[in-house]
Amino acid sequence: MDYYQRAVELREETVSHRRWLHSHAEVGLEMPKAQKYVMERLREAGLTPAPCGHGVTAELGSMGGKTLLLRADMDALPMPEESGESFACPTGTEAHTCGHDFHAAMLLTAAKMLKENETALTGRIRLMFQPAEETFEGAKDMISNGILDKVDAALGCHVAPGRMPVGLFMYNGGGTMMYSVDGFRITVHGRSAHGAYPQSSIDPINIGVHIYLALEALIARETDPSKACVLTIGNFAAGSAPNIIPDTAVLQGTLRTNDRDSREKLVRRVREVSQRTAEVYGGSAEIQRISQVPPLICDRSMTEEVVGYMRELPIPGLTPVPEMSASASEDFAVIAEKVPSVFLYLSAGYPDERGDAPAHNPKVRFNEDVCPIGSACLAHCATRWLEEHS
Repeated sequence: MDYYQRAVELREETVSHRRWLHSHAEVGLEMPKAQKYVMERLREAGLTPAPCGHGVTAELGSMGGKTLLLRADMDALPMPEESGESFACPTGTEAHTCGHDFHAAMLLTAAKMLKENETALTGRIRLMFQPAEETFEGAKDMISNGILDKVDAALGCHVAPGRMPVGLFMYNGGGTMMYSVDGFRITVHGRSAHGAYPQSSIDPINIGVHIYLALEALIARETDPSKACVLTIGNFAAGSAPNIIPDTAVLQGTLRTNDRDSREKLVRRVREVSQRTAEVYGGSAEIQRISQVPPLICDRSMTEEVVGYMRELPIPGLTPVPEMSASASEDFAVIAEKVPSVFLYLSAGYPDERGDAPAHNPKVRFNEDVCPIGSACLAHCATRWLEEHS
């Protein structure tokens, strides 16, 4: 089958999937509307979907060969949308500003094409429609419910907005493609007192300020400057009255790095520095890790194979961009740690002002011309990988 030609024929269907998911955006693990929609579309395509944790899975192909996983996340972000699109999410509290609606829509069309070509498949394809990528919970949820059982390899893709033309596909064959992320919450415990009598208190706000400064010094003085390490405190909350020193203060943030050894050291040092700084000022600090995702490192040989399969597609202007690396994080990395995997970025931008807003921005817009490219990419690469590994 010429998957690209068929994907072009199905373009409006893919766009319809995308727009429905976009206007019915959901966040986190619980995605009942998306789960129902995906299962209905898969049944219409002749598949037998089933829940897998909080996500959806289905299988097709022939028995006896290898099994390749095709993964698409489908969750949105908890934010308003200001894209101006006619199909924008109307709630004001959820928005598909990262493009996961595209991922699910393109995999739905790829599944339909693969089902149409099922007799030619030389192995099994397992579909993974995943919730909660943005909170780094979804991949682990589906893995704990068996999504990787007897899977030999995995393939996923992500769309990218911006001022770049549709047709670029970005990859990294063996280096760090996306950084690790360790989200943390530091709860500082002190002792409350009236602001007129600070000597009676153990001020958790003061402790929190010193913890903040000490954590900044970790990056400046304890990390190898040849490695990329980013530490962000995005939330610092304490107290409810201007004249009362509170009992507690909370700092929340993320640590990201492209190096496994740096990650291990810094996770340990965040805990040590926070606890010891709190002790210096008479308080204590409790550290909770709220997300743990390794760096995304794709399999080198499989990446070379997939890039070769992509070059076979008759897509006008298709252009490879090697050695892509980003400081953002992606929980596909949890899958890539367990089975040989490849992750591709597909450009979905505009060369004009429509490409000005980045991902996770309320004004971001994505180019729907990427839809047949993504669908064809998933179906063709899956078919060819099974052929080469039958």
